[in-house]
Amino acid sequence: DRGIMLSKLMLNESQRKAVEDTEGAVLVFAGAGSGKTRVLTHRIIHLIEDKGVADYNILAITFTNKATNEMKQRLLDMLGENNVWISTFHSLCVKILHRHAEKLGYTSSFSIFDDDASKRVVARVLREKKLEDDKDKDRYRYLISEAKNAGLSPDAFFNAIRTREKDAMTISEVYDRYEEILKENNAMDFDDLLVKCELLLRENEDVRSYYQNKFRYIHVDEFQDTNEIQFALVKLLAGKWGNVFVVGDDDQSI
Repeated sequence: DRGIMLSKLMLNESQRKAVEDTEGAVLVFAGAGSGKTRVLTHRIIHLIEDKGVADYNILAITFTNKATNEMKQRLLDMLGENNVWISTFHSLCVKILHRHAEKLGYTSSFSIFDDDASKRVVARVLREKKLEDDKDKDRYRYLISEAKNAGLSPDAFFNAIRTREKDAMTISEVYDRYEEILKENNAMDFDDLLVKCELLLRENEDVRSYYQNKFRYIHVDEFQDTNEIQFALVKLLAGKWGNVFVVGDDDQSI
């Protein structure tokens, strides 16, 4: 069997144990250059060729487009054409949001604001509020991004930073107005792709059930770098089957 041959011949004993542990939650700690991505890729091959899992029931999440393309190429070389979902967190969320954006009050053709566009919106808000010092737009944009990656609304972010930032109320107000402008323009920023997708899955049982049923086996590369929203997304997607395989190195954590 080609799958067995590939999995057995190219892996050491520790790697093979990780590949063959397919059910439930599996956490693999491994250092740089120890073959973490190889293990993840071979586990997918093992699931398809040795265990008979349908390729479209498998999800693999990477942290960079480069890693996504490399994994796709490896699977293409070993399996041929396949329907495994391989993407970054952001690309995964874009696909899901485009299909279900109307449930959040957006159209399916919503815009995605890059960092420069987001800074222009922040600059507009600062002008509206007579906070004319344009150099502050980078600080406000950073703080808004911090809030979104922590899954905090403007009010919740105010409570979180009120003892840390002397202008916490202003930050919250800028964040709130920034969100209004994006919504008026049928737009999301880069952080929203994760935040809105988590909200979509959490608050819409039909959408959540569809993707939970679809993704029977979930894999996450470089797991040490997941933030709160990314971790919440994985938990939501794995809510039915509970088959989550993550690889990472805590010494490389950002």
